[in-house]
Amino acid sequence: MKPSSLIRTLIAIVILSLPFVYAIMIHDALPESIPTHFGINGEPDAYGGRDAIYLGPAILGGVGLLVYFLINNLQAIDPKRYKSADTSIFGKLAFFMVIFMSALGTFIVHASAHPGTKVINSMFPLLGLLFAVMGYFMPKIKPNYFVGLRLPWTLSSDANWEATHKIAGKWWLYGGIAQAILGIILPTKYSLIAFFIITAIIVAVPSVFSYRMFKKEGE
Repeated sequence: MKPSSLIRTLIAIVILSLPFVYAIMIHDALPESIPTHFGINGEPDAYGGRDAIYLGPAILGGVGLLVYFLINNLQAIDPKRYKSADTSIFGKLAFFMVIFMSALGTFIVHASAHPGTKVINSMFPLLGLLFAVMGYFMPKIKPNYFVGLRLPWTLSSDANWEATHKIAGKWWLYGGIAQAILGIILPTKYSLIAFFIITAIIVAVPSVFSYRMFKKEGE
């Protein structure tokens, strides 16, 4: 591993460790029983001992590290379509996913320590931000088998991939921003509905576009 790659990896590990640091800091002040799972209405529906505060950060930290290494090593595992890709884009995307997982882990620790936290309304702005940033990166992602809209039609043609990801980038960027804003200002019930409606739209529009372009290319 190159020194620069090693430094970036160590920084990623430090970022993913932040939820653990937060959990350690508040562990002794926690009650004997804390929420460990939240239902779709945002209310806790499962409880565990205070040591369960480390469960969420452990899972998300492991997933975050796995995603980080996967995205940073696409060239090794996807050589057929990845050779022409800009590796710096995937490095930035990998680092953002680390930050997202760390932020999510920190929020889960906070929600477990403060049962009155409105989990759903607090999650939507974070998930909306994820969609928005993914939308920013989408037009820059070159064809590959792991990252992006991996539809049968986008994988069949580089032109289809590029055109579809340009369309998807705009919809995901603005859709994610809308999800984040509505998650803040709407009551839980309506923010939930808005989130899923917007998600369906930003997934359906580029998918339909990709299919229509594929059919048109075959004529």
